[in-house]
Amino acid sequence: MSERKGITIRQMFFLQLVVIIYTLAGVSAKFASFEEFLSFKFILLYGLEILILGIYAVLWQQIIKSIDLSVAYANRSMALLWSMLWAFIIFQEKITIRNLLGVIIVITGTLIVNTEGRKEEKNE
Repeated sequence: MSERKGITIRQMFFLQLVVIIYTLAGVSAKFASFEEFLSFKFILLYGLEILILGIYAVLWQQIIKSIDLSVAYANRSMALLWSMLWAFIIFQEKITIRNLLGVIIVITGTLIVNTEGRKEEKNE
């Protein structure tokens, strides 16, 4: 096994980009849900969703090569923020106080996990 590695700003940016790509699969699925079952648009949008998930899978493999799995998965929870943002911007869905509080808790936890590796490296 590898030693615990801190996450750089560049890795964080790439990781968030991969998470954003992952959430776009949900956006495609939501658009597909508006179409008639098995219509051309329905199949096209679900095909797009599968393509997005394939791209995500390849990029995720690249991420976990260089970042601890526990850190990568903690950052994957940021999908809640990106999904809520897409729901608001694209589908005009409401954002409630509970939604915001939940996302704030998730972001706080993600920040704790991300900074924990840096603190351990400084103490060594």
